[in-house]
Amino acid sequence: MAENRQHPRKTFETDVTYQVGDGPRMAARCRDISLGGMFVETSTPLAYGTALRLWVRLPGMKDDSTIDAVVRWNMPAGMGVQFGTMGARDTHAITLLLASR
Repeated sequence: MAENRQHPRKTFETDVTYQVGDGPRMAARCRDISLGGMFVETSTPLAYGTALRLWVRLPGMKDDSTIDAVVRWNMPAGMGVQFGTMGARDTHAITLLLASR
């Protein structure tokens, strides 16, 4: 399978929640992250192209970050999401996370 990622990924395991539209927030788990997106482990992955909102606590942040995203692929164990436009603090926190050992 060809690698299509534009950004390097790093293992980052933490709890996240996600929401589609005005629906309920669903608990899930982040397994890895990059500047472009993350893998969300969930037993109820969303369909390709679904827009969602994520809440995740990034290292160094005192509050959860809210990130808009779109599902780019899915499988029974979860989904890969692509981040939309993020704020400078969220981008900086992910950049520091990716640079850490």
